Amino acid sequence: MLIHPTLEKLRDLRLTGMLNALQEQMQSPEIETLSFAERLGLMVDREITERDSRRLQTRLRQAKLREPAAIEDLDWRHPRGLDKGMILSLASCQWIREHRNLLITGPTGAGKTYLGCAMAHKACREGYSVRYVRLPRLFRELMSARADGSYGKLLSQCAKTDLIVLDDWGITPLSGEHRRDLLEMLEDRYGLRSTLVTSQLPVEQWHEYLDDPTVADAILDRLVHNTYTIKLKGESMRKNRLTPPEKKD
Repeated sequence: MLIHPTLEKLRDLRLTGMLNALQEQMQSPEIETLSFAERLGLMVDREITERDSRRLQTRLRQAKLREPAAIEDLDWRHPRGLDKGMILSLASCQWIREHRNLLITGPTGAGKTYLGCAMAHKACREGYSVRYVRLPRLFRELMSARADGSYGKLLSQCAKTDLIVLDDWGITPLSGEHRRDLLEMLEDRYGLRSTLVTSQLPVEQWHEYLDDPTVADAILDRLVHNTYTIKLKGESMRKNRLTPPEKKD
């Protein structure tokens, strides 16, 4: 039997996993010890694995995570208040399946963004769509979308994303338009999708930061009352990485 036409057909059908597996089988004398069904099963498994990998890479590319973070790479030695049991429980992504939110607060350099990106990376691995954005940038995107007529489309995209990471909450003042945009987006997501927020401000100061009692109540009702909270503490991890070790006498 001529194998080359079969290889070409697999390539035309974009079954690259099966194509690669078949080519590897052709290079292995030991493969003859396997039955046809076993060899076919190996090819199908390879196709599934490669498709899953491509989908994951697509989700990660669309997420645009700021940090190449992973739960497995978290530094548990640094004294910053990480509850390992809670983190590993959240890493199961059950909170995303339940459409709950996650708030991460703490001082500059405590690792809020890294932890948020690690959670988002795990969500991508579990098959969820993710988008990372700094809050100031989100407001600029919404303002541009309003100007060019794509505001509704952008809000719709946000509403359909399984997990949105809002980084740097509270570092810039909010205008009335910013507050309305934020409420609009959170209203679309409430009870249907999950939102992860990182902030230097303690949650107790968010109402004051929003600076409009009525809108603040509405925003926090959709964000804070259905949530898990992680409060990081301690000195900046960046400072510790940059400080050279003391010389011994």
